[in-house]
Amino acid sequence: MDTLALQSPSEPAPKRSFRQQMHLAREDAIVSAVNRLLAEKGFESMTVDEVAAEVGIAKASLYKHFPSKEDLAAAAMVRVMQRAQAFLDGLDTKRPPLDLLREVARWTMVVQLAGEMPSLPSENSSLRATLTTNKAYVDGLMDVSDRLGAWITAAQAEGSLNPSLPPIAVLYTLYARACDPVLGFLKGSGQYSNEQIIEMVLSTCFDGLKAR
Repeated sequence: MDTLALQSPSEPAPKRSFRQQMHLAREDAIVSAVNRLLAEKGFESMTVDEVAAEVGIAKASLYKHFPSKEDLAAAAMVRVMQRAQAFLDGLDTKRPPLDLLREVARWTMVVQLAGEMPSLPSENSSLRATLTTNKAYVDGLMDVSDRLGAWITAAQAEGSLNPSLPPIAVLYTLYARACDPVLGFLKGSGQYSNEQIIEMVLSTCFDGLKAR
């Protein structure tokens, strides 16, 4: 039986040993490096050797924490989901649902423009298998999707979102903003600030391209 389950709610968790703290600190450094490299280079171009070199450890030591490149990417995605959940927790859910959805889309673009959003291929069977069997990732994705889905259906019910669109299509459109290449193209032009880019993409996403 898990010893933590025997503790009373007020009893503090056992203090981690120095070795455990070092282990967790190294894992955190690895995931941070993976996140940066995935955002900068993408999954296909990133190598395990690069991750190990950036953290300053041997590749064999890295494999003790994460047994494959796919597991490294999954760990980065778990962190993104945790950040997304924390962001959603901080939103005022009394606001109109469309405002909440815009705030979520804005947040994903801020993270991408800051170079902190992992870039993963849409078609990779081994990576997909690793992600779908990673409980922390799947649980986080389901939680975020459920919350966004509730706001989407509420916005459609009140008429602020097109009710003829399947909610899942709207959900995937919002997720796509996290990896939208338009952001990078506009930033690379050097003509616009990050805030201007975000406002332009938010407008095309939520208001469409048709003249009103």
